[in-house]
Amino acid sequence: MRSLQRGTGVSAARLRGVAVRALTALGRRGVDVHVTLVDDPTIRRLNARHLGVRRPTDVLAFNLEGPGPSALLGEVIVSVDTARRQARRLRVSLALEMDLLVVHGLLHLAGYDDADPAGARVMHEREREILSGRGRSRRASAVPERLWTGLLPRP
Repeated sequence: MRSLQRGTGVSAARLRGVAVRALTALGRRGVDVHVTLVDDPTIRRLNARHLGVRRPTDVLAFNLEGPGPSALLGEVIVSVDTARRQARRLRVSLALEMDLLVVHGLLHLAGYDDADPAGARVMHEREREILSGRGRSRRASAVPERLWTGLLPRP
């Protein structure tokens, strides 16, 4: 993990741990992923250059797998500025919002797509499974329901 933004300390060990947990859940344990933390102006430029959208976003994922054997899956770029705003709006910790965004980016690298409602539902349910630690000793209640506000329709 590398941080190109200033002013917000983020735990590299925590993000590394959530990335390993997600990659293991996706059957991709042992692959390399670069996680880069940036500010809004940087992610806005990247979003414009690569997706033609001239506004900041929370996370971008670039699949870097090539033909042949390679340990590098891709790069996940997270805007700490946007993550901070989203965390404040949802009343969750910045650390938890960053966990969600890293998992979201890794799911994109693994082929998940949230462009349509059905795909978004599948992707967000998978995020929930990974972050809640289902199948592990970690309790699902450790992730507050409000983290999913706006992501998952109410049942």
